[in-house]
Amino acid sequence: MTEVFENYNIKNESSFRIGGTVKKAAFPSNSHEFIELLDSNEYDMILGNCSNVLFYSGKINKNIIFTKKHNSYRIEDNKIKVSSGTLGALLSKECLKNNLSGFEFLIGFPGSFGGMIYMNASAHNQSISDCFISAKVYDLKAKETKLFSKEDMHFNYRYSELQKGSYIVLEADFELNKSDYETIKTTMDKNTEFRKTKQPSLKYGNAGSIFKNPPNDSAGRLLDLCGFKGQKQGGAMVFENHANFIINYDNANSNDVISLMYKMYSKVQESYKIELRPEIKYIGNKETEEYKLWELMATENIQMTQK
Repeated sequence: MTEVFENYNIKNESSFRIGGTVKKAAFPSNSHEFIELLDSNEYDMILGNCSNVLFYSGKINKNIIFTKKHNSYRIEDNKIKVSSGTLGALLSKECLKNNLSGFEFLIGFPGSFGGMIYMNASAHNQSISDCFISAKVYDLKAKETKLFSKEDMHFNYRYSELQKGSYIVLEADFELNKSDYETIKTTMDKNTEFRKTKQPSLKYGNAGSIFKNPPNDSAGRLLDLCGFKGQKQGGAMVFENHANFIINYDNANSNDVISLMYKMYSKVQESYKIELRPEIKYIGNKETEEYKLWELMATENIQMTQK
């Protein structure tokens, strides 16, 4: 049965560990419950594991569906069917047990499949689109389920067709490659070690890369050249080993993070005439000052999408 909570504190739903309360939070456990919530027209947004989300620290005037309890999967030979709320790191470990290669890159990902398909998550020369077969999605406008093939998704860097329409992932099918246990494990261990040395531990709240890489360049390189490593704003700090990460090192709030982001954005624009665009998603209220700063940095409006 769907769990629904009023005035729900969402701080611990985000890997940033920042956030206030939302009017209503619902947690469906299967596709039937999920579709019922979508058809109710009560909800403004659908979120997964919130690994690339920054919530406003005050009261957020939204009703949100969280998919983390919609987390079943089935492995048959080299085929996998997975629900949208399933964690990538969890399924990566299950693939190792079954000698399946293709999801090694997910071992360090805190996100869930709905959001990873939406953004075509990738790392270490692997991406969600590599093994993707199809996805069952719900069309919010037509009020019906549809099946999207790999061709229908038009996958590209950090892009899928889901970003153009009103489509919500319910479940997806993948086909992985058979391999041997030690080969898969060696790759996963390398990926894990890379993340330990280049990216912050979740001991400190963070939401992954803060800005998208501009064409033919690296956001981290530009921010490093601008001297941002170790810079602080309130309880937020730019990670000392990679300038495109912000960590919550001392009870940061959303204003700390956005103020620091705006300094980073402005300096790169001033120094290199390049406008960095946020990779993380911000969820707040339009009347606040920090939302206005966010809109100066971002080109897309917050809408009912799956993150």
